[in-house]
Parts: sequence; C-alpha cells; structure tokens
Amino acid sequence: MLYTSLDNPKIKEIKKLQQKKYRDKENLFLIEGEHLVLEAYKKGYLETLILKTDTTFPLPVDTMYVTKEILSSLSQLETPYSVMGVCKKLKAQDIGNRVLILDGIQDPGNLGTIIRSAVAFHIDTILLSTDTVDLYNTKVVRSTQGLLFHINLLRKEMGEILPFLKKEGYHIYGTKVTYGNQLRNLEKKNKFAIIVGNEGNGLKEETQDFCDEFLYIQMSDVCESLNVGVATSIILYELDK
Repeated sequence: MLYTSLDNPKIKEIKKLQQKKYRDKENLFLIEGEHLVLEAYKKGYLETLILKTDTTFPLPVDTMYVTKEILSSLSQLETPYSVMGVCKKLKAQDIGNRVLILDGIQDPGNLGTIIRSAVAFHIDTILLSTDTVDLYNTKVVRSTQGLLFHINLLRKEMGEILPFLKKEGYHIYGTKVTYGNQLRNLEKKNKFAIIVGNEGNGLKEETQDFCDEFLYIQMSDVCESLNVGVATSIILYELDK
C-alpha cells in the first residue's frame, strides 16, 4: 500500500516510536537500513517493512510504500535510507553462563560497541541496569550493526539480579582502575558475570559489594583510562582466550 500523507494515522503511530514511552507502550521499535532490516527479518522480529516509493527489497512481510517526505519524517538521519522497518522488541531468554552486566552506561555509541564485542567474544547474556541508556534508542540500534538480534538482552534491577547470580554460583568480576587483578593473571571461570560501570563514575559502591574479584587493564602510565566500550572489549577478548 502507498502512503502519501504525513497526517495518515498509521504514519503518525509509527513516528511516535521515535519516543521511548511509545516504544515501551507498543513493544515496538524502528530500524533503518537494509542490513538491520534483513537481520531483524532473519531472527523473526520484523513486523512491517517500510520502503520508499519505487524501492525494491522483497521480503514476505507486511510492506508499506511511502513518499520521500514521509521517509524523512520517520527517519532520524540527515540522509535517510530507502528501507526502514518496524520491529517487535527482543524476546527474553534464560540467562546463560557467560554474562555481562552494564550498570549505568549512558552513551548510545558505547552500548552499541559493547553489544557487538559481546557477540564477537561469545557472551551469552547482557543484563542492562534500569538506568542504562534505552536499548531501542535509534543510535544504539544503528551502532550494533544488527548484532542486538544475536544475543540475549535483559533489563534488570541490580538489587534483584546480583543476589540471584550470587545464589546461582556465578563468579562476579567487577572493573576497577585501582586494586584490581591484571587480566593476564586471571583464573578463568566457566560460569561468570562481569560488571561494567558508568562512563564517569565506574561501579556503584553497592554494586561493588557483590563482586568476588576486581579486574583492571594494565597500560601506559600516560593513559589514565580507556573508553568504556574499548575497555569492555579488551576484557571480553581476554576472557574468551
């Protein structure tokens, strides 16, 4: 079906998905670009395909054709893709044995980088604290390059999930710039959780109390710290070796 008016109720409903409260209400989110749409389709999350008029991208799902004006309105990019989609939010799965916990991560690009590294280095589950940036923020979704569809992602209260993991026998690592163990000296565990803290403040004190061990990355004295996405990627690489 071809849509030509910005005032069409269907277009208005889709545009609302740019806002978190409507994504949460409808349990849906927007994606942009051929690669993301294809990944969502392959994993069964694509509900509606949105194509600019005269674009060919054949998938056996509900398809909307829209004008360039409408596509620009729905997109949050300066130069919109000709392919977009409406997706169902990810289905929760059981927590695996290799867990990454993100406690208060705020930057969408950092979250996207971390998700990509988690998939690359065989993490089973990522647990997002309730104050971590929204997983379905368009910048987060784009920066994952479609890999958010390839890992179990759950949002949890830290005060509930950390006692649960302790009870279930997970070895809990925390990240700390000082007084931690060097990565290269770690005795690796088969069942573990790694907690990564906020970009500016690190781990909260109440979170640190649940850690069995702290990690740090040895580096040059002229470098005080690393970007959280980079640091997390290094840690995950070392634990996957």
